[in-house]
Amino acid sequence: MENIKLVVIIQCAIAKRRCSGFYCMDCFYKRKGGFVDYPKEKNIQYMMFECGGCCGKEISSLLGHLSRKLKEDNEIKRDEVAIHLASCMVTDNHHYDRCPHIDYIKQIIDKQGYKNVVEGTLFAKISEKKRKSGEYNSYSRN
Repeated sequence: MENIKLVVIIQCAIAKRRCSGFYCMDCFYKRKGGFVDYPKEKNIQYMMFECGGCCGKEISSLLGHLSRKLKEDNEIKRDEVAIHLASCMVTDNHHYDRCPHIDYIKQIIDKQGYKNVVEGTLFAKISEKKRKSGEYNSYSRN
């Protein structure tokens, strides 16, 4: 994560209807949860967008637009971008279970040429406890 210059967080469009994304952003800036491996002293840019709804196909056009803008700016390369799939997409939590389209979404991201994909942003203590107890499903994180 030393070479990362931009973090993109993709949120679930359904969860976004009732979630501002505050905790994902807060974890990024405090380098907690899914962002612990990023150096605090490094100035990393951050952006967030949503998947566009089931099945997540809109991610392709959004990443295509991002790629064009990065190419125009010529300061950040695709291998310097980390894409975090928000915890609302990749975990069983109080919103609902893991996104059923997650593998398809990962294929879209890969096809767009982005290789640094991370599952998760915020790992809430209560939800983690429920995963360990078996109340919520548990999935391996990459």
